[in-house]
Amino acid sequence: MIRLYHAPRSRSSRMIWLLEELGARYEVVHVDIKRRGGAGARDPRNPHPDGKVPALVHDGWLVTESAAIALYLTDLFPEKGIGPGIGDPLRGDYLTWLAYYAGVMEPILVERERNREEAEKVDRRVLQALERGPYLLGEEFSAADILLASLLQFARNFLPVAAIIDEFLARVISRPARALAKDG
Repeated sequence: MIRLYHAPRSRSSRMIWLLEELGARYEVVHVDIKRRGGAGARDPRNPHPDGKVPALVHDGWLVTESAAIALYLTDLFPEKGIGPGIGDPLRGDYLTWLAYYAGVMEPILVERERNREEAEKVDRRVLQALERGPYLLGEEFSAADILLASLLQFARNFLPVAAIIDEFLARVISRPARALAKDG
């Protein structure tokens, strides 16, 4: 059984979306988290070592951090084609986008004003990728697209005003599984 520890309107929402895309059977455990501004508190039911979300438990194994959970789940359901498997020519790009999102893109975009030069590099990289195709991997939709779209849903201003980005966001969030994703 897959169990997702989730707090509404948080980074764990994208994991519900991914689980829906994968057609996975899963259980959502709603937990409280400490939020910016001081609201909320650490929930003792949450297995994440830092009291954050998302946290995923599958067959007794704990996986935390969005990129790691995305990779874990797409490898668990390779037949769904939401993440290129080992041996697929897109695997390297896929792993790169997952790591780039978590290690570079989100931290820089959240601190955009203090990291203007680096933020502009992120802008160029995303725009170049989307110029090659409708998704970050070209023609193939992946969990990397879910990570980027989930960030843009909360903070579209993190990337420049550009039709190609708006079209990407509209295309990704209109997917049927996104419509089914329950955040509440």
